[in-house]
Amino acid sequence: MTVARAGAVVTLTLARPERRNALDRALLSNLTATLAELGDDRATRAIVLTGAPPVFSAGADLGRGSDTPPPPGQFVRLFSRLAATLERLELPVVAALNGHAVGGGWALALGCDFRFAAESAQCWVPEIDMGVALHPVLATPFVRLVGPARTREIAMEGRRYSAAEQHAMGLVHRVVPAAALPAAAADYAAHLAAKPPRALAEVKARINQIARAAWPEVGATTEGVLDRPAG
Repeated sequence: MTVARAGAVVTLTLARPERRNALDRALLSNLTATLAELGDDRATRAIVLTGAPPVFSAGADLGRGSDTPPPPGQFVRLFSRLAATLERLELPVVAALNGHAVGGGWALALGCDFRFAAESAQCWVPEIDMGVALHPVLATPFVRLVGPARTREIAMEGRRYSAAEQHAMGLVHRVVPAAALPAAAADYAAHLAAKPPRALAEVKARINQIARAAWPEVGATTEGVLDRPAG
């Protein structure tokens, strides 16, 4: 992962292009720790999260070729920690989907506060075609954003959704040409960074509290699923 600063905005880039920015133990842990550090840094007022081209993230790296592939159960625990860190973070986080986001990579983007997508970006959940169910920890952000009915469609069909379709569903806030994405996401983050930080933090916390009350984290109370594969 790389870290770049422009004024009060920090851009975090998932940088494992040889593995299509798949989420392994090291990347999950590093991202969680970096977000926590930035949350304590008064010079940082907003964050952009993106991926090294050509994709955002291929999801969980559980296969061969990874230096640190976490077992499925460990991936769920590490991802849960990351999701909780994103939710608790007072700073606004803008995900810049520069390319495909798959399974856990898509869920990671949905855990951010805002999502900008390149016109060419496609997202999908492949678990059903792998013969496994989408883990509750990964399903939760989908349910919170689009409800159970639409989440069933996403998780059970396993088809690819274009950036335009995601925008129509409310999963993406802006769709822009690929070449314009970095500037668009950075400009929006800078716009947020100029807002009163305490007010931003309180708005985010209140909205998250409402979302948790309506759709609590089912993975935290679901027994017998922590060792199932997650994508």
